[in-house]
Amino acid sequence: MNLALFDLDNTLLIGDSDFEWAQFLISKGVVDRELQEAKNIEFYEQYKAGTLDIYEFLIFQLAPLTRHPRAELDAWHTEFMARHIRPIIGEQARALVNQHLASHDLCAIVTATNCFVTGPIAREFGIPHLIGTTAAVDMQNGAFSGGPRGTPSFREGKIERVESWLESLGLWWGSFEDSFFYSDSHNDLPLMGKVKTPIAVDPDDKLRQHSAEMGWKIITLR
Repeated sequence: MNLALFDLDNTLLIGDSDFEWAQFLISKGVVDRELQEAKNIEFYEQYKAGTLDIYEFLIFQLAPLTRHPRAELDAWHTEFMARHIRPIIGEQARALVNQHLASHDLCAIVTATNCFVTGPIAREFGIPHLIGTTAAVDMQNGAFSGGPRGTPSFREGKIERVESWLESLGLWWGSFEDSFFYSDSHNDLPLMGKVKTPIAVDPDDKLRQHSAEMGWKIITLR
């Protein structure tokens, strides 16, 4: 059995689901366009530089979820999938995922984006497991509290979350004949260093350079 892990934003998607969700909320008049776009640019520059404070980012990004009933958010997400997500899922990404699923590999999306946004996207791909940042929820009414629960699935946190997930299945890294991780970002270098076969997908400049130095495979899904 093989393990296939996929980053989501700018890897399987031709774009960023967090950014697209913010744009969707702007279109609904739910958040202020000027503030949201300014903060998105600021956080994205920090992400590219490898200096992002994930907790500061999550508090900002999760805040809009706290201001609306869960039923309304779920209805919005259905519209969001149709308008913003399906148009940025390329056929090559679907084919890659289907190849691993057809081989009966253990497949999971591993993303820093919260599971409310990414859960339906994982299901759209047919990927059975999602390791994303968990938004804290009141289990009585489904309302979001505005903060993360547990370790965010970001940088080294992705390793912790993947290993906890594998352990819950009675597995570890050595359980697999081969293990793959597909990502576009240098922020994923910690997890890429844990798998047997790291694959850079339309990588940023830092990941492209590192991949070339390490002899890692570089592919495009665009």
